[in-house]
Amino acid sequence: MRYEFGAELAQRDGIDVHVHIECSDHGHASLPQALTDASAKYFKAEDRSPSLDTIAERYREWNLAAVVFTVDATTALGHEPNSIEEIAEGAARNNDVLIPFGSVDPLQVPQAVERARQLVEEFGVKGFKFHPSLQGFDPSEEKYYPIYEAIQELGVPALFHTGQNGMGAG
Repeated sequence: MRYEFGAELAQRDGIDVHVHIECSDHGHASLPQALTDASAKYFKAEDRSPSLDTIAERYREWNLAAVVFTVDATTALGHEPNSIEEIAEGAARNNDVLIPFGSVDPLQVPQAVERARQLVEEFGVKGFKFHPSLQGFDPSEEKYYPIYEAIQELGVPALFHTGQNGMGAG
């Protein structure tokens, strides 16, 4: 199922651009267990794994839309991300409030370029999320430019998580 924007997005009070999908509908965690535990402790969160449909219900209640994504840090973490296709399909079911963003493993440049094209063209993702410290890369290095160029050609935005840890990017 390919995602298309829902007509009600313009009627929302705002858009939350940072909603991680921590667990797939099939129980696959987006991060290795040690990182999931540390994140839950840091954020003092009780429910770190609501389904996409539950997230959609919450955002409808709040009259907000949400950008939903996972982070592909396969090479850096040795852990497969949640299915971005599944996230896009869940967002398509709830396209009045959810907007799917894709993620590609920047440490796999040629594959990341092709994967970005596939996620936009076949699944309708509306942008990409990068998390440099988690993905283990410095986004200013020229070797990653082909990924950014492909995303630009696809006409979608790229968001970078920044902060104070790791390589100066969080």
